[in-house]
Amino acid sequence: MTAYMDHKNLANEVIDAARAQEITDGVHRVLDRVATAEAQAGREVGSVKLLAATKTRDVGEIMTAIDAGVRMIGENRPQEVMAKAEGLLKQCAQRGFTLGAATAEAVAGGAVAGDADGTHIPFHLIGQLQSNKIGKVLPVINTIESVDSVDLAEKISRRAVARGITVGVLLEVNESGEASKSGCDPAHAIRIAQKIGTLDGLELQGLMTIGAHVDNETTIRKCFAHLRKTRDLILASKTPGTERCLELSMGMTGDMELAIAEGSTIVRVGTAIFGERAFI
Repeated sequence: MTAYMDHKNLANEVIDAARAQEITDGVHRVLDRVATAEAQAGREVGSVKLLAATKTRDVGEIMTAIDAGVRMIGENRPQEVMAKAEGLLKQCAQRGFTLGAATAEAVAGGAVAGDADGTHIPFHLIGQLQSNKIGKVLPVINTIESVDSVDLAEKISRRAVARGITVGVLLEVNESGEASKSGCDPAHAIRIAQKIGTLDGLELQGLMTIGAHVDNETTIRKCFAHLRKTRDLILASKTPGTERCLELSMGMTGDMELAIAEGSTIVRVGTAIFGERAFI
C-alpha cells in the first residue's frame, strides 16, 4: 500500500462546495485549452479527448470532475483503482453512466444506458502494472496505457483470455530516452506493437509517451512527432491486429498544447484540473 493511503481516504465521496468549485473551474479551463489548441493546430473540434489523471484524488473529487465534463479517467496505481472502484461505479450508475470494464455487465442488466447514448466513461490505467496486480484491475479497467513489453502484454493476454474479455492496450514508448521514465525503446516499438496485435484478449489501441522533462519546445515536439510517425508506420504495415492502433496518448498539464499540435488524441491532465498534489 502506498504511504499516503494511510492518510487520505480515497473512497471518500463527500466534497465541500469550495473544493468542488475549484475542480469544476479547473475542468472548464482545461477543456478551453484543449479546444484552443485544436483550433490553432487546424484539428477537428473534439478530436482530442481529455483524460483526468486522478492519482491521490478521492471519489468525491473525481465525480466532481465528471460532473464538470470529464469523460475519461486514468489511475496510476492499481491500489488506487481497487480503493475507489466501488464508489466510482456506484456514483456513475446514479448519474446514468457506465464506467470502464463494467459496461457490458451493466448494460446487459439494464442498470444504465451504456455506450449507445454516449454515457460510457473509459477507465484507463496509466501507471506501471506489476504482473501480480493484473487480475485485480481487469474487472474495472478497460484500457492499460502502460504496456511496455511483449512479456507484460502476454501476461495480460493470458488473464484476459481466462476471463473471456478483451482489454485495450496502448504501447508505452520512452521517446525522451530519460532513464527515469518507463516505456520501450523507440527503435523496438513497431516490432513490439505488431507482436501485441497478435495476442488474444488484447486490442492494440495506440501508443503512449511522457514528454521530455526539458524547457526546449523543439525537443518536446520532436518526441511527440516521432511517436506519431511510429503510429503511422504501424498502421501502414497493415499487420493483422494493428488496424486499430489509432490513439496517441501524449501531453500533460505543462505540454498539452505541444502534444496536440503534433497529433495527440488523448491528453492526460491532473494538476491543471485538481491542483497540486498533497502526496506523491
